Amino acid sequence: MYKWIIIGGGVQGITMANYLLKKQKASADELLIIDRHAEPLANWHRCTNTISMPFLRSPGVHHLDVDPFSLGAFAKNNEFDDSASFLGRFKRPSLLLFEEHCNCLIKELSLKKSWRKGSVKAISQSATGWQIDLQDNGAVEGENLILAIGNNEQLHLPKWAEALKNSTKAPVYHIFDSTLPKLEELKPPFTVIGGGISAVHLTLKLNRMFPQQVTLLKRNPFRIHDFDSDPGWLGPKKQTAFHKTHCYQNRREQIIKARYKGSIPRDLYIKLLHQQRKNTKLIMDGEVHQGRFEEGTIKLYNKTNQLLQQSGTVLLATGFQAMLPGKEWLGPAIEDNHLKCANCGYPIVAENLQWGQSLYVMGALAELEIGPIARNISGARQAAERITQNV
Repeated sequence: MYKWIIIGGGVQGITMANYLLKKQKASADELLIIDRHAEPLANWHRCTNTISMPFLRSPGVHHLDVDPFSLGAFAKNNEFDDSASFLGRFKRPSLLLFEEHCNCLIKELSLKKSWRKGSVKAISQSATGWQIDLQDNGAVEGENLILAIGNNEQLHLPKWAEALKNSTKAPVYHIFDSTLPKLEELKPPFTVIGGGISAVHLTLKLNRMFPQQVTLLKRNPFRIHDFDSDPGWLGPKKQTAFHKTHCYQNRREQIIKARYKGSIPRDLYIKLLHQQRKNTKLIMDGEVHQGRFEEGTIKLYNKTNQLLQQSGTVLLATGFQAMLPGKEWLGPAIEDNHLKCANCGYPIVAENLQWGQSLYVMGALAELEIGPIARNISGARQAAERITQNV
């Protein structure tokens, strides 16, 4: 029997584990982290390295440790060059620095000793807490359970792309698909579908690897924002009114409106425009309605059947599905344990993010309480703070 079990070993789950251990709410022996990957933050590392994101979008005070100045102190103590490790007035950390800091925390807290690789099959209340049944027929029990799962496994594919993949063997891949081959092994020229931060990072990376052989195909004008929501959502400026909203449908509408979905920071936009001067075909406007795979070439057409682009490989930077994470096992648990949900299907939780007896949520599952930042690193920190303050 564990004191705390966390389902999910990504940014949210590791932040939570860090807070539980450093605030002495649990010892390493009393904590278990369940994740389908073999290592902490494995999916984060894979996704960020796929697109070669040089700097995070969030400022340097947003990281996985308890002390907000921990990352800055780590950089100084380990002689990271300040000009190369932080970008702009918000001191956005380099991916290298951020990941080294994460690795140091994981090692310092011996989190791999608290790690169990596995996929959840079901969760159920027990006499002393919660039982988690795993796909390998194993089962564990804990006094308290925290759900720190996200939508990263639920990739969004446009209908035309899904139809093309299902009817042919066309090389069409979502960029965050775990089965994506190495980029070096794919056939140029490339078309990247999307207009957000992941699409632009990937386009710039491919343009370095395959000069003049990549096009970013977007359907909307670029949306330029420093962050993916107004910074006012980090504190009382926006959160106070949000928490006074008792209608959860209105909360959901506020969250949707607040998110700068598919936006990019200005420095990245400038970098892309600079590369466009060298490659006039780097950026293209158009919306794909149909794709055909003929003689080893993918042809993309708009709604008037006009040919937009011909490619050797199409890479989809089209985000994730807007659906409840872990629905295959969470759905039955909601019904069996009478857990409260809003009309959108997401949890209605207390201020301390408690959803049921000894059951807590964070990340996407906590957004009706935390707000539009819930899925971000800042949201992970706020969620971990709320949960540890009240136990």
